[in-house]
Amino acid sequence: MVKMKNAGGGAQPGRTNRLTDTNLLLAITVVVFLVMYIGAMLFLKKGFLKPQTFFNILNANAALIITSCGMSLVMITGGIDISVGGVVALVSMSCAVYLDYHGGSLITSLLIALGIGLAFGAVQGFLVAYLDIQPFIVSLAGMFFARGMTTIVHTAPFNVANEAFVGLKDTRINVPGLGTVNKLGKYVNAYVEIGVIVALLIVVILYCVLKWTKLGRNFYAVGGNRQSALMLGVDVKRTRFLSHLFCGLLAGIGGYVYFLHVGSGSASHAMGMEMNAIASSIIGGTLLTGGVGNIFGTFVGVLSLSTIQNIVSSIGLDQAWWTGITVAAMLCLFLVIQSVILARKR
Repeated sequence: MVKMKNAGGGAQPGRTNRLTDTNLLLAITVVVFLVMYIGAMLFLKKGFLKPQTFFNILNANAALIITSCGMSLVMITGGIDISVGGVVALVSMSCAVYLDYHGGSLITSLLIALGIGLAFGAVQGFLVAYLDIQPFIVSLAGMFFARGMTTIVHTAPFNVANEAFVGLKDTRINVPGLGTVNKLGKYVNAYVEIGVIVALLIVVILYCVLKWTKLGRNFYAVGGNRQSALMLGVDVKRTRFLSHLFCGLLAGIGGYVYFLHVGSGSASHAMGMEMNAIASSIIGGTLLTGGVGNIFGTFVGVLSLSTIQNIVSSIGLDQAWWTGITVAAMLCLFLVIQSVILARKR
């Protein structure tokens, strides 16, 4: 059991290579992000010097942070879940229709979001863990099903006019001392949306779960070597099931946070979010082979992904393909780094 504890992130003497790899990948991710953002502040300036620019990155990507954390849990156990974008869209559309067309309440709409996420997580987790079906195939079916159900719930996009929801959506939490003076000489407070607070809480909770709980150590053990984990007494099927269940739940929460940010329902919402979540997890140091990863790294991975997109846009390369090329280059860079680390371990 000592080996499992070290693999899960316990700061014990004589820790294993897996823990060292996790810390090394995290350090690389943080350094790359800081170099990019500080470089943008020094050479591009523009809005990067304003604290609100950083907070806007958080506001726009709160839902992605949450879904990426769920993706990291699954990837740490050696799986994958490409249905999260479809679940986010389904949650957004279902809650929008419920609030606008059925006069629903905020609490009930939140329960709907959590129920949808849990349902997807439970079904996919059961198929993957207990029927031993490949996670990619299961979650691919889940993605198609979620996208199809989104269109069935409602076809045309629309903005939600529910007063309680609009009031919650427009709620801003001021960040003291980091405001700026606008062109009219008026001081404007820096702010974050409610979704950012939710995302940060989830990052902290999951970081603690992975680092200091038995369940977190089991995630790493199963991703590192299922047979060894089984011999050490880990319930591998239950652990894999829980990783998908939590991923589905986080997709439901992320869907509601996304809904709070955009304030509308549309079948085209969250297109490609599952790929951004995978990319953020990889950039954050989560290995595709499983057993290595860090939730804080995933958080920084989301920030890095968004920052490089903002940099590309700021230098005048507004065409969509330039963003795709730069993201691909960054992803390839981190995949090469991971390969080098794995080769070093071998």
